[in-house]
Amino acid sequence: MHRRLLHAAVLAPNGQWLVQHRPESPVRVLAGPAAMVELAAEIQHRIRTTRNHTR
Repeated sequence: MHRRLLHAAVLAPNGQWLVQHRPESPVRVLAGPAAMVELAAEIQHRIRTTRNHTR
């Protein structure tokens, strides 16, 4: 994954996404595309919040 934001994201045949943040972290099951968009928004928020604290 780009910039190590996720370790893995795999689309399952049933439309669910299997997501893992780090190799040692548990796998999260996301219900579908909307849940994947929500996860992307969470990651962006975390990046922006961290970036603002380091300035």
